[in-house]
Amino acid sequence: MTSIKKNVRAIAMDLLVTIEKNQSYSNLLLNSTIEKNQLSAVDVGLLTELTYGTLQRRMALDFYLHPFIKDNKKLANWIHHLLRLTLYQMVYLDRIPDRAAIFEAVEIAKERGHKGIASLVNGVLRNIQRQGLPSLNDVADPIERLALETSHPVWLVTRWVNQFGYDKTKEMCEINLTAPMQTARVNLTKISRDECVSLLEEDGFQIEKSPIIPEAIRSLKGNLASTISFNYGMFTIQDESSMLAAYALGAMEDEYILDACAAPGGKSTHIAEKMNNTGEVISVDLHQHKVRLINDNAKRLGLSNIITSVADSRHLQEKFKFESFDRILLDAPCSGLGVMRRKPDMKYTKTEQDIERLSNIQQNLLESVTPLLKKGGILVYSTCTVDKAENEHTVKAFLENHPEFEGDTTFKSRMPEAIQPLITGFDLQIFPQDIGSDGFYIAVLRKS
Repeated sequence: MTSIKKNVRAIAMDLLVTIEKNQSYSNLLLNSTIEKNQLSAVDVGLLTELTYGTLQRRMALDFYLHPFIKDNKKLANWIHHLLRLTLYQMVYLDRIPDRAAIFEAVEIAKERGHKGIASLVNGVLRNIQRQGLPSLNDVADPIERLALETSHPVWLVTRWVNQFGYDKTKEMCEINLTAPMQTARVNLTKISRDECVSLLEEDGFQIEKSPIIPEAIRSLKGNLASTISFNYGMFTIQDESSMLAAYALGAMEDEYILDACAAPGGKSTHIAEKMNNTGEVISVDLHQHKVRLINDNAKRLGLSNIITSVADSRHLQEKFKFESFDRILLDAPCSGLGVMRRKPDMKYTKTEQDIERLSNIQQNLLESVTPLLKKGGILVYSTCTVDKAENEHTVKAFLENHPEFEGDTTFKSRMPEAIQPLITGFDLQIFPQDIGSDGFYIAVLRKS
């Protein structure tokens, strides 16, 4: 066993400790750790799998560990993470032999703690190896069992089952445990999708054209953001679900558009590309450093029709004339329950109170931006969550208070063909299992 392998496991353990302690986003922390340690591609793969996998499966791992450590109530935090991390390898990774995983864990325990801790870790893991895992079938309540099997908190599984039924919830929880695919949106103002695919294939990438979105591609391996084509603005990294927002908005050339919560600019730049670099997209965000990201993206993509502004979208009436925008996109701040595959740690930190609080913010934002929309204009409300309180109920409440708005059922005809069968009225809830993308919600309203 080489020392570098051990490093990867020790690094993974430290990452898990930090993520839990600081409640920092796993994806950002992982990237900075990879840069700091200058890991090889193989080690990056292992580190990513160990960190995300252990986070994804945390509740199941704790269920399995519980009978073996219940007498050790006062274990240091890092020991818990080390045991989870090692058990994850033993249960879910076929290519790592148990004895290797246990050996590494004991070495890390010796280095971090003392002999006593090392023998405790060794004892727990060998006991599990000998006695086997406790069975989830012993959990009688189907909701509790599903929560443990897929490591989603019981309150969330209960909520989803009430809103969408057991089967849909089970599918969603299961797909949330899988790694998301990297997808990108080709910048059609610079290059065709076919040409972009050829360029990336020459660079050794395995690319498949999205069957859902005409300008999207999927990368089967490797990071597209590290390519020359990316630097030259040939494409943007974006999830297929969020590409649907620009379709729903349906902006035409030379129109005046507002994107009210725009950073980091994926949707703004998509709208600007669809308008063929004409008209104006006003992209607003609350934070200076985030607005800088929109500017960087627009510049890289060669889009001159985006104008950014640092502002609170709850107070835009002081900045812009009433009834001046042709279309408005409000991609509202939300609980993000649709992107758990990318941020698995989120499952354990979100609460039902968060959802109530966000629902109020969403209402306030809608109230504040709609006077800026022209009569006959289109408003798109979108979120990257799967929850009726933040989605359908927010829109319903808004429509009840705003008789001058109605649902725009014609939006179906603007959407990519593959998506049309999922649409019945003026809104659309995409589940992660629908097209293998993030969970996402879109409602399209028209001002009379």
